[in-house]
Amino acid sequence: MGVPYTIVIPARYASSRFPGKMLAPLLGRPMILHTLERAAASSADEVIVATDDDRIADVCRRAGARVEMTRTSHPSGTDRIAEVAGRLGWPADRAIVGLQGDEPATPPERLDALAAQLAGHADADVATLCRAIGDEAEYSSAARVKVVRDARGMALYFSRAPIPWRRDPQAGSAHPESWLHIGLYAYRAGFLPRYTAMSACALEDEEKLEQLRVLYHGGRIHVTSVEGTDGQGVDHPDDVAAVERELRERFPSDHRAGPLCSGLHPIRTSSR
Repeated sequence: MGVPYTIVIPARYASSRFPGKMLAPLLGRPMILHTLERAAASSADEVIVATDDDRIADVCRRAGARVEMTRTSHPSGTDRIAEVAGRLGWPADRAIVGLQGDEPATPPERLDALAAQLAGHADADVATLCRAIGDEAEYSSAARVKVVRDARGMALYFSRAPIPWRRDPQAGSAHPESWLHIGLYAYRAGFLPRYTAMSACALEDEEKLEQLRVLYHGGRIHVTSVEGTDGQGVDHPDDVAAVERELRERFPSDHRAGPLCSGLHPIRTSSR
């Protein structure tokens, strides 16, 4: 049996680049239902959608999912998860994995591995993942977040810039001390009130990376490397076609299911 944990899926309706994207159709069904499929296929013993919108809540409830309504003012998914954790009163050591609603191609096994990773590192406040850099374009792209770690796998820094910077350029595409961050996080419930009490810092504002707030205030983030791709998310309408191709290839049952909740696996809604 795996580590007991909860998945919380933050799902807001407003988006400057893609308003209403949680309900945008992917292979004939709202995006959020594909994300729920990924959560349902994990070994989590509790799955909750945290949303600020009645339309998203209705679609998820019709699919059998548990929904918690949250405030519209949250600046990040972590803040939305923290509201749910505070309301439900989970024990401080309860593991919570945040799965963003616009990440419908996330491999379910990654969610299980992340919960186990947090359980195995008692001195970490947060656990997250990374993968090897594939080429120079990824290393240089400001759209791809890089992370560098210490000898124990704890994050030293996250950046949109190429880090560590190569003072002496080398031939080839290998970047042995630089990794691409995969934006999945696991937290202990007791850490979330601490996170929401942390003030935003200049580093976070400059890089637009909320995890830098944790490092700035002395928190520890453990980062484990994984093989394979990180599963494309949906940030813009132009991403839809590529994500649909990935869903067809990696999760072939998705495109055979009908609209809304047809074919959705049972959703676990309470802790063991």
